[in-house]
Amino acid sequence: MSFSRREFMQVLAVASAGGMALDHADVLAATPGAGERLYDVPKFGNVSFLHFTDCHAQLKPIYFREPSVNLGLSEALGRPPHLVGEKLLKHFNIQPGTAQAHAFSYLNFEKAAKTYGKIGGFSHLATLVKQMKASRPHALLLDGGDTWQGSATSLWTNAQDMVDACKLLGVNIMTPHWEFTFGAKRVQEIVENDFKGKIDFLAQNVTTSDFGDQVFAPYVIKEMNGVPVAIIGQAFPYTPIANPRYMVPDWTFGIQDENMQKMVDEARGKGAQVVVVLSHNGMDVDIKMASRVRGIDAVLGGHTHDGMPAPVIVKNPGGQTLVTNAGSNSKFLGVLDFDVRGGKVQDFRYKLMPVFSNLLPADKEMEALITKVRAPFEAKLNEKLAISEGALYRRGNFNGSWDQVICDALMEVKGADAAFSPGVRWGTSLLPGDTITYELMMDQMAVTYPATTLNEFTGAQVKEIMEDVADNIFNPDPYYQQGGDMVRVGGFQYTCAPTAPMGQRIQNLTLKGKPVEADKKYKVAGWASVQEGVQGEPIWDVVAGYLRNKKVVKQVKINQPKLVGVDGNPGIA
Repeated sequence: MSFSRREFMQVLAVASAGGMALDHADVLAATPGAGERLYDVPKFGNVSFLHFTDCHAQLKPIYFREPSVNLGLSEALGRPPHLVGEKLLKHFNIQPGTAQAHAFSYLNFEKAAKTYGKIGGFSHLATLVKQMKASRPHALLLDGGDTWQGSATSLWTNAQDMVDACKLLGVNIMTPHWEFTFGAKRVQEIVENDFKGKIDFLAQNVTTSDFGDQVFAPYVIKEMNGVPVAIIGQAFPYTPIANPRYMVPDWTFGIQDENMQKMVDEARGKGAQVVVVLSHNGMDVDIKMASRVRGIDAVLGGHTHDGMPAPVIVKNPGGQTLVTNAGSNSKFLGVLDFDVRGGKVQDFRYKLMPVFSNLLPADKEMEALITKVRAPFEAKLNEKLAISEGALYRRGNFNGSWDQVICDALMEVKGADAAFSPGVRWGTSLLPGDTITYELMMDQMAVTYPATTLNEFTGAQVKEIMEDVADNIFNPDPYYQQGGDMVRVGGFQYTCAPTAPMGQRIQNLTLKGKPVEADKKYKVAGWASVQEGVQGEPIWDVVAGYLRNKKVVKQVKINQPKLVGVDGNPGIA
């Protein structure tokens, strides 16, 4: 069954508003025009921000499955964003089986994706941005970073496709993370040429290694309806650890709370009545930072890809700070409105809207740009590599089915006992029966350091590597968490105890049913090493060859660890 746009809008609105199951008999009993209500955000106040983040270079509509495992530990236990499935819907009062439930949770992913269609796409996002700006011409459009990386076309154009698309979208302000993997020289070239006079590229926490000078502007002050507003940029603080240090050899990063407080105070001293931080910390880090730094009205956050329907309100010595996170893959647009009177914020409204590509018509100008930048690569992008029998997805604390395919390819092609694949959160999803094209494969691995490796590690080294990554994820102090999810593991089976002390989280490590021996050596394949000078076949050549040979990817058996000590955690489905 297929629908016109008008019919789809009616189906979507009625299903969403009524809380009906996806296969409910009355789901088609629509009323004309009901669909527009999904994007009806009444004008409020006099200061407005539009926010998207972590689009990972996805210019076209895609599928993206939300996580079924997003563990929160210690103070984060039971707190957004560490809620999944029914627990998330209940917390935010979202009816199961609705369009909103599909946008914000993994529930019924395959059926819901077929019902509601793809999400995101810059041409549809552009339409929504224009719709919001029609009632808020003063609104600033903020880009939270991870914009230039994540697709084949961005990699092949050296990020130029995304730079041009963001300029056309009307981005006003940006802060970075994966952008740095194009190298310091390329980043500065874009900032000083493409963005000059158009987009403010902000990062209060990036300074030179020698004299500690600001590399980029730390903040900017704009005026909306006569109200001075400061936006402070916060780049990903662990860039030189999570990504190759040699790509930004002369810059230092870090969270830099003290300097953040200094910037807030400085902006307030210059008359700013509203202070907003555009952050790529990750939501748990943002929550802690908001509890320590006074004078921030809101943190518009990214990095952890958490689509949060409502802000977390954090108390601090200066009052309170709203902390939000706007998902990923151009899947959402956040709208934050402030009512500012008497020199301070009196009230606010916030809405995070899913970008349903079937519901929002494509912006013609943006669609023309996307068509143009893709044209030289279409034949390669559309190459059919294999068919997937099951859904392929990635997002979650541990292996997803896409991760498993990558690990299986590494082990088979490299002749390895086991494989490690980075625990990154980006990568689009496929539905059962979908064709794995070269483009969809590249969505999982389009990085500037793609070399594959084959190393011999002792069992003790394997455990040490896994323990180190586990501490990055599950350390109870978010300031010691360096982003990403648990390394994806092929071959080795293990038990994970997230609440255990450092060095004791990885237990019962086995290979083919036999305990991994501390002194024995094992062949372990991997890719995306952050060390300089690593040589090896690019990961996309390894996986493409594997898929061409398979032709059909059978239902993938995901190598999930056994979890202990987290029974009842609302971050597990």
